[in-house]
Amino acid sequence: MVIRNGIVELATTAAINGLEIRNRIVMTAVHLGYTPDGTVSDRLVEFYRERSRGGVGLIVIGGCTVDEYSGRSEMIGLHDDRFVQGLSRLSEAIHSHGAKVFAQLYHSGRYAHSATIGGRRPLAPSAIASKLTREMPKAMDSDEIRMVQESFARAALRAKTAGMDGVEVIGGAGYLISQFMSRVTNIREDDYGGSWENRTRFGREVVEQVRQAVGPKFPVMVRIAGNDFMPGGNGNMEAALFAQVMEASGADAIDVTGGWHETQVPQLTMMVPQGGFSYLARGVLAKVKVPVVVCNRINDPVLADEFLRRGQADLIGMARALIADPELPNKAINGDFDAIRHCIACNQGCFDRVTRGAPVGCLVNPRVGREMEPEMTPLPVKTRKKVVVIGGGPAGMMAAVTAAQRGHRVTLYERSSMLGGQLPLAAAPPGRREMATLVRDLSSQLHLCHVEVILGQEVDSGMVESISPDAVVVATGALPLIPDIPGIHFPHVVNAWDVLAGRVDLDSPVAIIGGGAVGCETALTLARIGTISADDLHFLFENQAETPDTLRSLILHGTFEIAVVEMLTKIGRDIGPSTRWSILQDMSRRGIRTYEAAKAVEITTESVLIEQEGHTIHLPAKSVVAAVGARPVNRLYEQLREKVQDVYLIGDAKKPRKALEAVHEGFEIGLRI
Repeated sequence: MVIRNGIVELATTAAINGLEIRNRIVMTAVHLGYTPDGTVSDRLVEFYRERSRGGVGLIVIGGCTVDEYSGRSEMIGLHDDRFVQGLSRLSEAIHSHGAKVFAQLYHSGRYAHSATIGGRRPLAPSAIASKLTREMPKAMDSDEIRMVQESFARAALRAKTAGMDGVEVIGGAGYLISQFMSRVTNIREDDYGGSWENRTRFGREVVEQVRQAVGPKFPVMVRIAGNDFMPGGNGNMEAALFAQVMEASGADAIDVTGGWHETQVPQLTMMVPQGGFSYLARGVLAKVKVPVVVCNRINDPVLADEFLRRGQADLIGMARALIADPELPNKAINGDFDAIRHCIACNQGCFDRVTRGAPVGCLVNPRVGREMEPEMTPLPVKTRKKVVVIGGGPAGMMAAVTAAQRGHRVTLYERSSMLGGQLPLAAAPPGRREMATLVRDLSSQLHLCHVEVILGQEVDSGMVESISPDAVVVATGALPLIPDIPGIHFPHVVNAWDVLAGRVDLDSPVAIIGGGAVGCETALTLARIGTISADDLHFLFENQAETPDTLRSLILHGTFEIAVVEMLTKIGRDIGPSTRWSILQDMSRRGIRTYEAAKAVEITTESVLIEQEGHTIHLPAKSVVAAVGARPVNRLYEQLREKVQDVYLIGDAKKPRKALEAVHEGFEIGLRI
């Protein structure tokens, strides 16, 4: 087999306990919210059918509840025989396009909410409250331990009966098995607490009972935390030792993920470097003989192939990457890299929605969760139209791509010299660079779909009339709002967009008026100025030129003193919950001061006067940044409504929102034309 551009290892077959897998890409388990009552739905079937068709080697579905204490009711059910028929249908759909499928056996322990398990107290090794739920679990007695272990075994047998090719036991992420393993959550004094042997006993017995239930030839994989990233918890050395215990107990493969859900170390956000936790799998790989899966923030097949060629893992785990582009495996193997839609780890459509109890979607792939809806597929048009798209932000780009995919002749006009709208600004703050990946991917799709792109062109109604298009999409974006504050027009007052674009120089101290996403990200952008680079840090640390405390200070503290003023009671209120906590944490450790429920009432040449809880504060400020939102630019649309029969207004030109809404709106309009 000849694989273009060096994707060689990724395309080779792999085996887990004799089960041959067509390539080395594993779609790891992810909660989707497509099964409101735990029963397999058409939505779930078609979602996974499309991923199998896209070429993935192995799909792990789940988590699948092993008993009624396991977790949320909308998770895939595996705790009763009534679920087997639906799971059989799911297995058949996945097998029909060549992928193999495992069911992840899930028990959340103290992470369960009492409201989702019939009002009962969650079960855990010890009665130690969860930071996630704020609830006190019940310490499991010996009968409950046996009951849960037997539930794992029965669930595994149901998966086998349903035609699954194997099972995965979840032993990481802070769920029940890892709770038994950790001294943070296990203070038992019986055979399941205290020593390492005792703390690993519960997980060992679970795997042994699962193995006994399914027999010797049925693959059993165990997912572990490569490092809990919890103070007082288990590190990579303990993870490797636990992997050895799992192998001796009957595990045929080890799936290595990152830390617990409670950790203060970001795991899945954009600020985590791509493949940044691959070293965890390497540590485990050195201690076991069974195949090891490397996971977390791997969305690039070239990087994935490098991990395999370097011997850092045997298989590559991807979840969100395959949500974003189900055809990623086939595209990678065929060398069609420009056609890949990369996950950008924004979490807007996936984890942020899950935390609200909503089903998973995706910023870059509007079809996610709607694969079964015929109207969501860009089918060829019967009549080809001349389509003009005005504005090259995410909404306009997506509308142009979708219309062109359907066969329309599309021209996109952008007034500036570059595509992306506000996305390049969103990519400027530290840890947000992958917003630029979305621009790159959409630009590639424009090229592949033969959209004519004209940059540096202002479009007016007369120009549109002269072109005489059949349809016009107005995606002219937004402009920064200028707050009505005395002194707002002083020369030392600038808007956040100009700061993020690098068009202005500032003096310290800086006051930022507006503590939403843009204000927070502008603050972090300024806070990085004057800190040492990664290369500098590597050099100084390797040569022991400075103490670790000094190096930490040098990477955290730059040249600007920064304060953020927000009228609402919460800073970063419009930031998704999966990202907000890490941004606030980063702001705090960089010394950025925040004033909540505070109103800027006047700007002077040296300060900003703010009112907070009835007090007036003179905030020193040699530079002031306004970050109070945006206003739509839609004048052209109003002019065209009377002159063009088929005209659409989308994106921020309609209403300033997030990139997800812009991309989805562009897609839907592209389908309507």
